[in-house]
Amino acid sequence: MDAATKAGTHPALDLQPFRAPVLRRSLAQVATSFGGFLLLLAAMYWLAGAYPAAWPILLLLAVPTAGFLVRIFIIQHDCGHGAFFRSRRANDWLGAVCGLCTMTPYRMWRRQHAGHHAVWNNLDRRDSGLDIYSSCLTVDEYARLGPRARRNHRLLRHPLVANLLLPPIVFLVLYRLPFDAPADWRAERRGVHATNLALLAVLGAAGMAFGFGRVALVHLPVMVVASIVGVWLFSVQHRFERTLWARGRDWTARDAAVAGSSFLRLPMVLRWFTANIGFHHVHHLNPRIPNYRLRACHEANPALHGVATLSLRDGLGAWRYALWDEAAGRMVPFAAVRPAPVMPAAGG
Repeated sequence: MDAATKAGTHPALDLQPFRAPVLRRSLAQVATSFGGFLLLLAAMYWLAGAYPAAWPILLLLAVPTAGFLVRIFIIQHDCGHGAFFRSRRANDWLGAVCGLCTMTPYRMWRRQHAGHHAVWNNLDRRDSGLDIYSSCLTVDEYARLGPRARRNHRLLRHPLVANLLLPPIVFLVLYRLPFDAPADWRAERRGVHATNLALLAVLGAAGMAFGFGRVALVHLPVMVVASIVGVWLFSVQHRFERTLWARGRDWTARDAAVAGSSFLRLPMVLRWFTANIGFHHVHHLNPRIPNYRLRACHEANPALHGVATLSLRDGLGAWRYALWDEAAGRMVPFAAVRPAPVMPAAGG
Protein backbone atom coordinates (compact mmCIF):
# COMPACT_ATOMS: atom_id res chain seq x y z
CA MET A 1 0.00 0.00 0.00
CA ASP A 2 1.41 3.40 -0.90
CA ALA A 3 1.81 6.30 1.52
CA ALA A 4 -1.30 8.10 0.32
CA THR A 5 -3.51 5.10 0.95
CA LYS A 6 -1.96 4.43 4.36
CA ALA A 7 -2.63 8.02 5.32
CA GLY A 8 -6.27 7.61 4.36
CA THR A 9 -6.17 9.87 1.30
CA HIS A 10 -7.33 8.56 -2.06
CA PRO A 11 -6.16 10.06 -5.37
CA ALA A 12 -8.98 10.46 -7.84
CA LEU A 13 -9.76 7.57 -10.15
CA ASP A 14 -11.57 7.83 -13.47
CA LEU A 15 -13.17 4.44 -14.08
CA GLN A 16 -16.49 5.39 -15.64
CA PRO A 17 -15.30 5.76 -19.26
CA PHE A 18 -14.21 2.11 -19.26
CA ARG A 19 -17.42 0.52 -17.99
CA ALA A 20 -19.31 0.28 -21.25
CA PRO A 21 -18.80 -2.94 -23.24
CA VAL A 22 -17.86 -2.55 -26.89
CA LEU A 23 -19.98 -4.95 -28.93
CA ARG A 24 -17.47 -5.57 -31.72
CA ARG A 25 -14.72 -6.32 -29.20
CA SER A 26 -16.95 -8.67 -27.22
CA LEU A 27 -17.98 -10.52 -30.37
CA ALA A 28 -14.38 -10.70 -31.58
CA GLN A 29 -13.34 -12.18 -28.24
CA VAL A 30 -16.12 -14.76 -28.46
CA ALA A 31 -15.05 -15.69 -32.01
CA THR A 32 -11.35 -16.06 -31.22
CA SER A 33 -11.89 -17.88 -27.91
CA PHE A 34 -14.53 -20.36 -29.03
CA GLY A 35 -12.99 -20.67 -32.48
CA GLY A 36 -9.57 -21.61 -31.15
CA PHE A 37 -11.05 -23.93 -28.52
CA LEU A 38 -13.29 -25.84 -30.94
CA LEU A 39 -10.59 -26.04 -33.62
CA LEU A 40 -8.09 -27.58 -31.21
CA LEU A 41 -10.74 -29.91 -29.77
CA ALA A 42 -11.49 -31.14 -33.28
CA ALA A 43 -7.77 -31.69 -33.90
CA MET A 44 -7.52 -33.68 -30.65
CA TYR A 45 -10.51 -35.84 -31.56
CA TRP A 46 -9.04 -36.53 -35.00
CA LEU A 47 -5.60 -37.35 -33.62
CA ALA A 48 -7.03 -39.65 -30.92
CA GLY A 49 -8.96 -41.57 -33.58
CA ALA A 50 -6.39 -41.67 -36.39
CA TYR A 51 -3.26 -42.28 -34.30
CA PRO A 52 -4.18 -43.92 -30.97
CA ALA A 53 -0.49 -44.25 -30.06
CA ALA A 54 0.05 -40.49 -30.41
CA TRP A 55 -1.24 -39.71 -26.93
CA PRO A 56 1.89 -37.74 -25.94
CA ILE A 57 1.13 -35.27 -28.75
CA LEU A 58 -2.48 -35.27 -27.60
CA LEU A 59 -1.41 -34.26 -24.12
CA LEU A 60 0.74 -31.47 -25.56
CA LEU A 61 -2.24 -30.18 -27.55
CA ALA A 62 -4.28 -30.18 -24.33
CA VAL A 63 -2.19 -27.27 -23.03
CA PRO A 64 -3.14 -24.61 -25.64
CA THR A 65 -6.69 -26.03 -25.72
CA ALA A 66 -6.86 -25.46 -21.97
CA GLY A 67 -5.56 -21.92 -22.55
CA PHE A 68 -8.55 -21.18 -24.76
CA LEU A 69 -10.83 -22.74 -22.14
CA VAL A 70 -9.39 -20.42 -19.47
CA ARG A 71 -10.17 -17.51 -21.77
CA ILE A 72 -13.75 -18.80 -22.15
CA PHE A 73 -14.04 -19.01 -18.37
CA ILE A 74 -13.04 -15.36 -18.05
CA ILE A 75 -15.70 -14.43 -20.61
CA GLN A 76 -18.13 -16.36 -18.37
CA HIS A 77 -16.78 -14.38 -15.42
CA ASP A 78 -17.48 -11.09 -17.22
CA CYS A 79 -20.98 -12.27 -18.13
CA GLY A 80 -21.62 -13.04 -14.46
CA HIS A 81 -20.80 -9.43 -13.62
CA GLY A 82 -23.00 -8.11 -16.44
CA ALA A 83 -19.87 -6.65 -18.03
CA PHE A 84 -19.61 -8.39 -21.40
CA PHE A 85 -22.77 -7.13 -23.08
CA ARG A 86 -25.18 -4.32 -22.31
CA SER A 87 -28.06 -6.81 -22.26
CA ARG A 88 -28.46 -8.92 -19.13
CA ARG A 89 -30.18 -11.63 -21.18
CA ALA A 90 -27.23 -11.77 -23.59
CA ASN A 91 -24.78 -11.97 -20.69
CA ASP A 92 -26.72 -14.81 -19.06
CA TRP A 93 -27.18 -16.72 -22.32
CA LEU A 94 -23.49 -16.55 -23.22
CA GLY A 95 -22.48 -17.24 -19.62
CA ALA A 96 -24.53 -20.46 -19.66
CA VAL A 97 -22.88 -21.53 -22.94
CA CYS A 98 -19.45 -20.84 -21.46
CA GLY A 99 -20.48 -22.84 -18.41
CA LEU A 100 -21.06 -25.93 -20.57
CA CYS A 101 -17.51 -25.65 -21.93
CA THR A 102 -15.98 -25.06 -18.49
CA MET A 103 -18.31 -27.57 -16.76
CA THR A 104 -19.33 -24.81 -14.37
CA PRO A 105 -23.01 -24.20 -13.48
CA TYR A 106 -23.27 -20.56 -14.46
CA ARG A 107 -26.05 -19.37 -12.12
CA MET A 108 -24.53 -21.02 -9.05
CA TRP A 109 -21.03 -19.77 -9.80
CA ARG A 110 -22.31 -16.23 -10.50
CA ARG A 111 -24.03 -15.96 -7.13
CA GLN A 112 -21.16 -17.49 -5.16
CA HIS A 113 -18.67 -15.22 -6.91
CA ALA A 114 -20.81 -12.19 -6.06
CA GLY A 115 -20.37 -13.21 -2.43
CA HIS A 116 -16.60 -13.13 -2.90
CA HIS A 117 -16.83 -9.56 -4.18
CA ALA A 118 -18.83 -8.56 -1.10
CA VAL A 119 -16.37 -9.81 1.51
CA TRP A 120 -12.93 -10.25 -0.05
CA ASN A 121 -10.04 -9.59 2.33
CA ASN A 122 -12.42 -8.67 5.18
CA LEU A 123 -11.33 -10.55 8.29
CA ASP A 124 -14.74 -10.17 9.93
CA ARG A 125 -16.71 -11.47 6.93
CA ARG A 126 -14.68 -14.43 5.79
CA ASP A 127 -16.32 -17.37 4.05
CA SER A 128 -17.21 -20.52 5.98
CA GLY A 129 -14.05 -22.29 4.88
CA LEU A 130 -15.33 -24.15 1.80
CA ASP A 131 -13.39 -21.73 -0.40
CA ILE A 132 -9.79 -22.22 0.67
CA TYR A 133 -8.51 -19.97 -2.13
CA SER A 134 -10.15 -16.67 -1.16
CA SER A 135 -9.81 -16.88 2.61
CA CYS A 136 -7.17 -17.53 5.24
CA LEU A 137 -6.59 -17.75 8.97
CA THR A 138 -4.69 -15.18 10.96
CA VAL A 139 -1.46 -16.16 12.66
CA ASP A 140 -3.16 -16.08 16.08
CA GLU A 141 -6.07 -18.23 14.88
CA TYR A 142 -3.72 -20.80 13.44
CA ALA A 143 -1.54 -20.87 16.56
CA ARG A 144 -4.59 -21.63 18.72
CA LEU A 145 -5.51 -24.73 16.69
CA GLY A 146 -4.75 -28.14 18.10
CA PRO A 147 -2.00 -30.27 16.51
CA ARG A 148 -4.41 -32.34 14.40
CA ALA A 149 -6.34 -29.28 13.18
CA ARG A 150 -3.07 -27.53 12.24
CA ARG A 151 -1.89 -30.61 10.38
CA ASN A 152 -5.16 -30.91 8.45
CA HIS A 153 -5.19 -27.18 7.68
CA ARG A 154 -1.68 -27.33 6.27
CA LEU A 155 -2.32 -30.54 4.32
CA LEU A 156 -5.36 -29.05 2.55
CA ARG A 157 -3.27 -26.03 1.55
CA HIS A 158 -0.16 -27.91 0.52
CA PRO A 159 0.66 -26.83 -3.06
CA LEU A 160 0.36 -30.37 -4.41
CA VAL A 161 -3.12 -30.65 -2.89
CA ALA A 162 -4.51 -27.11 -3.24
CA ASN A 163 -2.92 -26.27 -6.60
CA LEU A 164 -2.83 -29.61 -8.43
CA LEU A 165 -5.22 -32.14 -6.90
CA LEU A 166 -8.21 -30.10 -5.77
CA PRO A 167 -8.88 -27.86 -8.81
CA PRO A 168 -9.88 -30.77 -11.12
CA ILE A 169 -12.02 -32.23 -8.31
CA VAL A 170 -13.78 -28.88 -7.91
CA PHE A 171 -14.67 -28.59 -11.60
CA LEU A 172 -15.31 -32.25 -12.40
CA VAL A 173 -17.00 -33.39 -9.17
CA LEU A 174 -18.01 -30.65 -6.73
CA TYR A 175 -19.63 -28.45 -9.39
CA ARG A 176 -21.94 -31.38 -10.18
CA LEU A 177 -23.56 -31.07 -6.73
CA PRO A 178 -25.35 -28.09 -5.14
CA PHE A 179 -24.26 -29.27 -1.69
CA ASP A 180 -23.10 -25.85 -0.47
CA ALA A 181 -26.11 -23.86 -1.75
CA PRO A 182 -28.70 -22.62 0.77
CA ALA A 183 -32.15 -24.15 0.37
CA ASP A 184 -33.64 -20.88 -0.91
CA TRP A 185 -31.21 -20.72 -3.87
CA ARG A 186 -33.76 -22.56 -5.98
CA ALA A 187 -32.80 -21.09 -9.36
CA GLU A 188 -29.13 -21.79 -8.71
CA ARG A 189 -29.86 -25.38 -7.67
CA ARG A 190 -31.92 -25.91 -10.81
CA GLY A 191 -29.06 -24.44 -12.81
CA VAL A 192 -26.66 -27.09 -11.45
CA HIS A 193 -28.99 -29.89 -12.51
CA ALA A 194 -29.66 -28.27 -15.91
CA THR A 195 -25.92 -27.97 -16.53
CA ASN A 196 -25.41 -31.62 -15.60
CA LEU A 197 -28.18 -32.74 -17.96
CA ALA A 198 -26.76 -30.65 -20.81
CA LEU A 199 -23.27 -32.04 -20.21
CA LEU A 200 -24.66 -35.55 -20.11
CA ALA A 201 -26.39 -34.97 -23.45
CA VAL A 202 -23.38 -33.38 -25.17
CA LEU A 203 -20.73 -35.77 -23.85
CA GLY A 204 -23.08 -38.72 -24.26
CA ALA A 205 -23.64 -37.84 -27.92
CA ALA A 206 -19.89 -37.43 -28.43
CA GLY A 207 -19.30 -40.79 -26.76
CA MET A 208 -21.83 -42.51 -28.98
CA ALA A 209 -20.25 -40.96 -32.07
CA PHE A 210 -16.55 -41.31 -31.27
CA GLY A 211 -16.31 -43.68 -28.32
CA PHE A 212 -16.28 -42.78 -24.65
CA GLY A 213 -12.59 -43.60 -24.33
CA ARG A 214 -11.76 -40.95 -26.92
CA VAL A 215 -14.03 -38.43 -25.20
CA ALA A 216 -12.22 -38.99 -21.90
CA LEU A 217 -8.79 -38.88 -23.57
CA VAL A 218 -9.61 -35.50 -25.11
CA HIS A 219 -11.59 -33.71 -22.43
CA LEU A 220 -10.01 -34.89 -19.17
CA PRO A 221 -6.49 -33.50 -19.75
CA VAL A 222 -7.94 -30.22 -21.04
CA MET A 223 -10.14 -29.83 -17.95
CA VAL A 224 -7.32 -30.81 -15.58
CA VAL A 225 -4.89 -28.25 -17.03
CA ALA A 226 -7.52 -25.49 -17.35
CA SER A 227 -8.81 -25.99 -13.80
CA ILE A 228 -5.31 -25.86 -12.33
CA VAL A 229 -4.43 -22.69 -14.23
CA GLY A 230 -7.80 -21.05 -13.57
CA VAL A 231 -7.80 -21.68 -9.82
CA TRP A 232 -4.21 -20.44 -9.56
CA LEU A 233 -5.08 -17.25 -11.44
CA PHE A 234 -7.96 -16.36 -9.16
CA SER A 235 -6.23 -17.35 -5.91
CA VAL A 236 -2.92 -15.59 -6.50
CA GLN A 237 -4.71 -12.28 -7.03
CA HIS A 238 -5.39 -12.01 -3.29
CA ARG A 239 -2.89 -14.39 -1.69
CA PHE A 240 0.53 -12.74 -1.82
CA GLU A 241 2.90 -11.37 0.79
CA ARG A 242 2.04 -7.65 0.63
CA THR A 243 -1.70 -7.95 0.26
CA LEU A 244 -4.12 -6.27 2.68
CA TRP A 245 -6.59 -7.90 5.04
CA ALA A 246 -8.57 -5.68 7.40
CA ARG A 247 -11.13 -5.90 10.16
CA GLY A 248 -14.65 -4.86 9.26
CA ARG A 249 -14.41 -1.49 10.96
CA ASP A 250 -11.34 -0.61 8.86
CA TRP A 251 -12.29 -2.39 5.63
CA THR A 252 -13.21 -0.34 2.56
CA ALA A 253 -13.87 -1.64 -0.92
CA ARG A 254 -11.36 0.73 -2.45
CA ASP A 255 -8.51 -0.17 -0.08
CA ALA A 256 -9.27 -3.87 -0.48
CA ALA A 257 -9.20 -3.51 -4.28
CA VAL A 258 -6.10 -1.35 -4.57
CA ALA A 259 -4.06 -2.95 -1.77
CA GLY A 260 -5.75 -6.35 -1.41
CA SER A 261 -5.68 -7.34 -5.08
CA SER A 262 -2.60 -7.76 -7.21
CA PHE A 263 -1.49 -6.69 -10.65
CA LEU A 264 -0.18 -9.95 -12.09
CA ARG A 265 2.18 -8.87 -14.86
CA LEU A 266 2.19 -11.70 -17.39
CA PRO A 267 3.98 -12.10 -20.73
CA MET A 268 1.89 -10.92 -23.66
CA VAL A 269 0.77 -14.36 -24.85
CA LEU A 270 -0.31 -15.38 -21.34
CA ARG A 271 -2.08 -12.06 -20.85
CA TRP A 272 -4.05 -12.79 -24.02
CA PHE A 273 -5.04 -16.31 -22.95
CA THR A 274 -6.00 -15.06 -19.47
CA ALA A 275 -7.97 -12.11 -20.90
CA ASN A 276 -6.27 -9.46 -18.76
CA ILE A 277 -7.47 -10.96 -15.48
CA GLY A 278 -4.04 -10.04 -14.11
CA PHE A 279 -5.34 -6.47 -13.80
CA HIS A 280 -7.34 -7.77 -10.87
CA HIS A 281 -7.12 -4.57 -8.83
CA VAL A 282 -9.02 -2.76 -11.59
CA HIS A 283 -11.59 -5.54 -11.77
CA HIS A 284 -12.29 -5.27 -8.05
CA LEU A 285 -12.55 -1.50 -8.21
CA ASN A 286 -15.31 -1.87 -10.79
CA PRO A 287 -16.44 -5.38 -11.81
CA ARG A 288 -18.51 -3.92 -14.67
CA ILE A 289 -15.38 -3.09 -16.68
CA PRO A 290 -14.98 -5.70 -19.47
CA ASN A 291 -11.75 -7.67 -19.39
CA TYR A 292 -10.52 -6.13 -22.64
CA ARG A 293 -10.68 -2.63 -21.10
CA LEU A 294 -8.94 -3.39 -17.80
CA ARG A 295 -5.45 -2.62 -19.10
CA ALA A 296 -6.49 0.72 -20.61
CA CYS A 297 -8.20 1.67 -17.36
CA HIS A 298 -5.06 0.83 -15.37
CA GLU A 299 -2.84 2.85 -17.68
CA ALA A 300 -5.19 5.86 -17.68
CA ASN A 301 -5.14 6.11 -13.87
CA PRO A 302 -1.70 6.99 -12.49
CA ALA A 303 -2.98 6.37 -8.94
CA LEU A 304 -3.05 2.66 -9.79
CA HIS A 305 0.52 2.42 -11.03
CA GLY A 306 1.88 1.80 -7.53
CA VAL A 307 -0.26 -1.24 -6.71
CA ALA A 308 1.37 -4.51 -5.71
CA THR A 309 2.81 -6.00 -8.90
CA LEU A 310 3.62 -9.69 -9.21
CA SER A 311 5.74 -11.22 -11.93
CA LEU A 312 4.96 -14.70 -13.19
CA ARG A 313 7.75 -16.00 -10.94
CA ASP A 314 6.28 -14.13 -7.95
CA GLY A 315 2.87 -15.60 -8.66
CA LEU A 316 4.18 -19.15 -8.89
CA GLY A 317 5.83 -18.72 -5.48
CA ALA A 318 2.91 -16.99 -3.76
CA TRP A 319 1.42 -20.29 -2.53
CA ARG A 320 3.74 -20.21 0.48
CA TYR A 321 1.99 -17.14 1.95
CA ALA A 322 -0.78 -18.86 3.88
CA LEU A 323 -1.55 -16.84 7.03
CA TRP A 324 -2.30 -13.20 7.75
CA ASP A 325 -0.03 -11.62 10.37
CA GLU A 326 -2.12 -8.79 11.81
CA ALA A 327 0.82 -7.33 13.73
CA ALA A 328 3.16 -7.24 10.73
CA GLY A 329 0.44 -6.39 8.20
CA ARG A 330 1.47 -9.06 5.70
CA MET A 331 1.00 -12.69 4.74
CA VAL A 332 3.50 -15.19 6.15
CA PRO A 333 4.28 -18.88 5.59
CA PHE A 334 3.22 -21.57 8.04
CA ALA A 335 6.85 -22.00 9.01
CA ALA A 336 6.93 -18.48 10.45
CA VAL A 337 4.41 -19.38 13.17
CA ARG A 338 5.15 -20.97 16.49
CA PRO A 339 2.03 -22.79 17.73
CA ALA A 340 0.69 -21.79 21.13
CA PRO A 341 2.04 -24.09 23.89
CA VAL A 342 -0.31 -26.76 25.16
CA MET A 343 -0.97 -26.21 28.87
CA PRO A 344 -0.80 -29.35 31.03
CA ALA A 345 -4.00 -30.46 32.70
CA ALA A 346 -4.47 -29.42 36.30
CA GLY A 347 -2.84 -31.92 38.66
CA GLY A 348 -0.98 -33.55 35.79
